[in-house]
Amino acid sequence: MRFSVLGDLNWLAVIVATVSYFVLAGPWFAEATLGPAWRRSIGWDKAPGQRLGPAYYVGPLATCLLAVIAVAMLADATGSTSFTEGITLGLVVGVGIASAILFVTGALDPTKPRPAAWFGIMAGYHVLGLLIASVIVSVWT
Repeated sequence: MRFSVLGDLNWLAVIVATVSYFVLAGPWFAEATLGPAWRRSIGWDKAPGQRLGPAYYVGPLATCLLAVIAVAMLADATGSTSFTEGITLGLVVGVGIASAILFVTGALDPTKPRPAAWFGIMAGYHVLGLLIASVIVSVWT
């Protein structure tokens, strides 16, 4: 793989995939879904109406962009151009890389009140987000 591939990427697809991955966090971590369980898993008691600073959103958006650029480079390197190939790539990256790293860095963290719950919630978000991103950059060539 060469870094010159960056010039060959479909940047509109990268942007759409990044936004899709990032926006998935809204419903994933909402009060009606996994938000309360996620906060319990890390021991965070967010006060009602507590406002979060811009870094709380900019940081994750930037990391989604970096992950999607890497996925787009892998899609190019592997010749992934179909829905099925995008699914395969997403599962390989999501389960094989993201979940493996999250397991070691989070599920085994003795400082988290519920590390297994944290791992399940976070790994699920990243596997699904990377799966969506992989399909987008694979089929949108």
